[in-house]
Amino acid sequence: MNKVKVAIIGSGNIGTDLMIKILRLSDSLEMAVLVGIDPDSDGLARAKRMGVEICHTGVNGLVDMPVWDEIKIIFDATSAKAHHANWEVIKSYPDKRVIDLTPAAIGPYLVPPVNFQALTDSRNVNMVTCGGQATIPMVAAVNRIAKVHYGEIVASIASKSAGPGTRANIDEFTETTAAAIQSVGGADRGKAIIVLNPAEPPLVMRDTVFTLSEDADREEIRQSIHDMVAEVQKYVPGYALHQEVQFDDIPASDPVYIEGLGHRSGLKTSVYLKVTGAGHYLPDYAGNLDIMTSAARATAERLLQITHR
Repeated sequence: MNKVKVAIIGSGNIGTDLMIKILRLSDSLEMAVLVGIDPDSDGLARAKRMGVEICHTGVNGLVDMPVWDEIKIIFDATSAKAHHANWEVIKSYPDKRVIDLTPAAIGPYLVPPVNFQALTDSRNVNMVTCGGQATIPMVAAVNRIAKVHYGEIVASIASKSAGPGTRANIDEFTETTAAAIQSVGGADRGKAIIVLNPAEPPLVMRDTVFTLSEDADREEIRQSIHDMVAEVQKYVPGYALHQEVQFDDIPASDPVYIEGLGHRSGLKTSVYLKVTGAGHYLPDYAGNLDIMTSAARATAERLLQITHR
């Protein structure tokens, strides 16, 4: 397969890490341009040193470049607000596909091991959030065995791994992740919390997933979770269970109250994850960066596999 040219809009932590992953790891994607708006950014300087063409005038500058006609996939690693403006420009070019790494959620949410096959025709897909990519597979793993009434996730990331774009998107993070817990994970209700951990030395990404579901065979749920972890590890090697899955009965005689659902009983499943980064751009504590960029790269490569069949 000939490599397909791609561009990345956003020269911050996420865009730079994704660029390095494509350059080092991809057999089907070719880095054409890294786009930013700050000509002095570290990401653009690094791209230039690595032989990648750069543009510091945003999406409009990208469209004016001679290589634009050859680019088939654009990754947007800017911010939710910026993605709306970027998509307004790109959507008029029907041969371009966009993989959105911001919480803008213009396109449908995509979590590769859960719903990739359903979205292969979408021109703009949204990678939810780092917390969503880490935790929604676990909600879906429970839901394919027992109907999930409620899914709650807590994503704890090192403060040093959260750049300006991440910090600007905190509100969108919680809203987008909660919505995707429902629409992709299958829960009736979802809730998401993010913690920027200032600890020194920085700690790797930790994610806690709680689900309340109908009662079901615990070993089937446990196996479903382990199988899903193995699927995620195919593109994020540092993804792992931090400890074994835990179960608790919530009896009908002592139900919990869930806003929007009322009192519910059933089986509570607790999943504890850690995500260690590959260290391509930031140190290995930045698992939140790694899972987002790895999921985006995997999505692009799988789209090309389907296109070239």
